[in-house]
Amino acid sequence: VQLQASGGGLVQAGGSLRLSCVASGRTANRYAMGWFRQAPGKEREFVAHISWNGGILYSTSVKGRFTISRDNAKNTAYLQMNSLKPEDTAVYYCAHGPLRAGVLSSPNYWGQGTLVTVSS
Repeated sequence: VQLQASGGGLVQAGGSLRLSCVASGRTANRYAMGWFRQAPGKEREFVAHISWNGGILYSTSVKGRFTISRDNAKNTAYLQMNSLKPEDTAVYYCAHGPLRAGVLSSPNYWGQGTLVTVSS
């Protein structure tokens, strides 16, 4: 499985961005797709996942502001990010893999990352 993420960029606080992640190759539709992020000097953290049948989980830091979705026909997952804050600045990584205890905690595959910068 190869994952190609896109959609990052520079936005002012309060603005919006939409990330996309296209899965190609030997895809497994019955796996979850999700997003993680890594801010400078910090560890990578979970943002959100969506299971193959639409089950969704968000981190508390983005719940209510971010929306994850997927189009299985296109093997694509999306992350709509609204009301962005400077603390959302990070490299965002697309991920793919099974849920463990209901969470995409250990993805099998990672995308290359896309930078999101939120200015104050």
